[in-house]
Amino acid sequence: MRGSVDVETARPLIESAFRQRDLLKDPRHEEAVLVAIEALDRGEIRVAQPDLQPGPQPSVETGTAVETGAAAETGAAAEATDAAPVWTVNAWVKEAILLYFAIRKVEPSEAGPLSFCDKVPIKRDLAQAGVRVVPPGTVRYGAYLERGVIVMPGYVNIGARVGSGTMVDTWATVGSCAQIGRDVHLAGGVGIGGVLEPPGARPVIVEDGAFIGSRVVIVEGVYIGKEAVVGAGVVLTSSTVILDVTGPTPIERRGWIPARSVVIPGTRAKRFPAGEFQVPCALIIGQRNASTDRKVSLESALRDFGVPA
Repeated sequence: MRGSVDVETARPLIESAFRQRDLLKDPRHEEAVLVAIEALDRGEIRVAQPDLQPGPQPSVETGTAVETGAAAETGAAAEATDAAPVWTVNAWVKEAILLYFAIRKVEPSEAGPLSFCDKVPIKRDLAQAGVRVVPPGTVRYGAYLERGVIVMPGYVNIGARVGSGTMVDTWATVGSCAQIGRDVHLAGGVGIGGVLEPPGARPVIVEDGAFIGSRVVIVEGVYIGKEAVVGAGVVLTSSTVILDVTGPTPIERRGWIPARSVVIPGTRAKRFPAGEFQVPCALIIGQRNASTDRKVSLESALRDFGVPA
């Protein structure tokens, strides 16, 4: 806590300053921003958290409540009738991050032999936090890493949260505000997109135990369910068609992968004025074996379905 402002009193000050930027000239409003980012860095607050009660999904574009699932463009696939778990987005925390950029100045800094020039410093006290970061891996101040996280030469941006036991592998990127669960493996070159605006937009969410294969790209608030396996090269955006082809009829959804699903890249035909062409999609081709533990199940899933890591 700084001065007379704590996290509870910081929220209304941040919300008002976000709507009226001149208020940042008031030291108390600026202090509120600094208090919030400190709390975010310590893991005391977070950009988003799961709801206890099931219900409609937040819209990626607006943060308002809508049901997930979409009708197939061609009518060839059935619409998904299930829905991903709901996460609540704390828009005021994202507003604090945006205001932090506004009040900070670009400054030079150093970390060992490395030099930086940025508005946001790097995260400190990693050893005390029980976090391993391999040079030249970078974690920005305002990101929270639980004990046991390993960051190879990758990048974790402000507002992100990474759970214990998770590996952020070489050249993997965890974008601003992304929520990564425990015991997740983000393989080499994975791109987890960040989102700050609009403040109500849902960030990318990867639940506990998921395996995200090499060069996978996940952006625009896509949700990855618990213990899902996403094979190398899959690209998931809010509009990517996700086809479950494990049954006699394909089932289509957008924006989320159910728990324990095994996913690979695919294509499907789509007609344009110039003719019919193959466009990218994602294919759910099976599920992890529930009879084995998490590690064996992952290895089995990769082997049984021929999914590259």
